[in-house]
Parts: sequence; C-alpha cells; structure tokens
Amino acid sequence: MVALALAVTIAACGRSSGIDRRDAARVARGGQLYAAHCAACHGANLEGQPDWRRRLPSGRMPAPPHDDSGHTWHHPDEVLFGITREGLVPGRYAPPGYQSDMPAFGAVLSDDDIRAVLSFIQSRWSQEAWRAREEMLGNRRGG
Repeated sequence: MVALALAVTIAACGRSSGIDRRDAARVARGGQLYAAHCAACHGANLEGQPDWRRRLPSGRMPAPPHDDSGHTWHHPDEVLFGITREGLVPGRYAPPGYQSDMPAFGAVLSDDDIRAVLSFIQSRWSQEAWRAREEMLGNRRGG
C-alpha cells in the first residue's frame, strides 16, 4: 500500500503543466480562445501593441508580444498560467505597486481553456526561442 501511494505521488509530481504545443486539438482550441480574448491587446499574430516597451500616457505598459520578439518565452509555464488566470498581481507577478491593464481571466476562462491558450502561444515560438527558453529556465533551476 505504501509503495502504491509513493508511486502515485511520484507520478503526480512528474505530470506536465497541461500546456502542450504539440497537441493539435488543444492548440486549435487555444487559437480560437486567443482570438476571442487576447488578440485585441496582444495582436492577432501575437505581435503585441506598438512601442510595447514604452509607457502609455496612463503610465502603464502596452501589451507585450507573445511571439519570439517579446519576453513571454522567458517565463516558466506556472508564471504564464498564473498571470493569465489572476492578472498581473503586484508583488507576485509584478513589482509592488505595479499597475497593469492585464485583466484576470480566471472568472472568464477555465483552467483548461487557459492551458489551451498558452499551448497556442507556445506553438508559435521558433525552435531558437525554445532552445533559449530551455537554457534560461534550466539555469534558474540550477542546471
């Protein structure tokens, strides 16, 4: 019985985030959800808003691109999921006091919908971005 519990625990720890750029059905659904909920700010082609590195008159930052030219690929899946679900929460996903136009989608999209959107976004990254991401995240984990 203890061996079974240990095996289940180990298997659960090894599960992926559910974000899968190779799952064609998930990516297709994510593309539809992205078009409906994200493209207005982040662009139909994931290009972000113009001059996304410069503050808006409101003092807030424009929506960044989710393609290779942005920084989305720099972040671990858990952070991308959290930002999408909870919004850009200061002190957690942004510096204290940071104000953002990024809404929380947790009340609008299910967790599985969010994973589908992230699968779609990740399916659009180049192999070069994926290699850089793996190296960057590996360095954060210590190897």
